[in-house]
Amino acid sequence: MSLIFVVEDDRALREELSELLENSGYEVTAADVFDDIAGQVLASGAQLLLLDINLPGTNGQSVLKEIRKQSDLPVIMVTSRTGETDEMLSMSSGADDFITKPYNPMILLLRISAVLKRTQAAAPAKTLYRGLPVNTARGSIGEGSGEIILTKNEMIIFSRLLSSAGQIVSRDELMTALWDSEEYLNDNALTVNISRLRQKLSDAGLENTIETRKKQGYILL
Repeated sequence: MSLIFVVEDDRALREELSELLENSGYEVTAADVFDDIAGQVLASGAQLLLLDINLPGTNGQSVLKEIRKQSDLPVIMVTSRTGETDEMLSMSSGADDFITKPYNPMILLLRISAVLKRTQAAAPAKTLYRGLPVNTARGSIGEGSGEIILTKNEMIIFSRLLSSAGQIVSRDELMTALWDSEEYLNDNALTVNISRLRQKLSDAGLENTIETRKKQGYILL
């Protein structure tokens, strides 16, 4: 079941839209305050965003630009204004689709379904670690408020360990992975990075993740 985040400042329309989506089998969350909308959306873990253009204190295009700095979340822009200007600005800001109010509910549902199918089909299969998605491009593990952000070196090390989970990966292999990525770490620095990576995972509730085998290397458990 896909989670849809709704940003609509008209309370009556917001509740009506939420009911429509829930009756159509979607989970729904909606903003009822309009500070740091991009942050709310990114923390929600939603699979799609319905974003009104006209908002108090800001506008949908600005919110979309903030989201696009961090995420390729599918976004459908909604406006009450006719004409091509809003549509062109929305699509150039990275929107996946655009619809004008008042909209036909069935047309809106069809557009939502089409965007979700298109983006989910295009998305690569997620790599998981203990049930949490691993985003190597972003350098993160998990989603929303529980997301762990790793440094470039930490993600290189983690990815190499993850690709051989349950098997020993030697220090030389990790050093080679870093070297091949145009990074350089000496032996002591590698130990420090492993320690920091282990601590970040522990802080996020992932205990006993990396086991050290002296004179052999490391195992991701």
